[in-house]
Amino acid sequence: QVKLVESGGGSVQAGGTLSLSCTASGFTYSRICMGWYRQAPGGERAIVAAIDHLGRSPFYASSFRGRFSISRDGGRKTVTLQMNSLKPDDTGMYVCAARDTPRGGSCPPPSSSLWDDWGQGTQVTVSS
Repeated sequence: QVKLVESGGGSVQAGGTLSLSCTASGFTYSRICMGWYRQAPGGERAIVAAIDHLGRSPFYASSFRGRFSISRDGGRKTVTLQMNSLKPDDTGMYVCAARDTPRGGSCPPPSSSLWDDWGQGTQVTVSS
């Protein structure tokens, strides 16, 4: 029932820009934390950014802070990741995640295992 669909990936040169989007459907709950993870080639998933159900308190991993920006639309079902000044090390599969966050809970959650749903990802390749 729940579906997360990512789009916007592609191949760019270092210093370029991409904008990724994740659209959620099929949710019956409303406190939806959404985030982005990067899976590097041959590596593990690591968090990139996250935003809470009201579009507040964006979180960024340190290596992306100042270059990437996460935002949420008025309907709070679509999240955008604006990626500027891209580097070859940013290359990877970018995967969207969503969680029904309990009251008092954090976004992102303290463990990646707490995310409820994952998308299939969109590939980002940055060449030098």
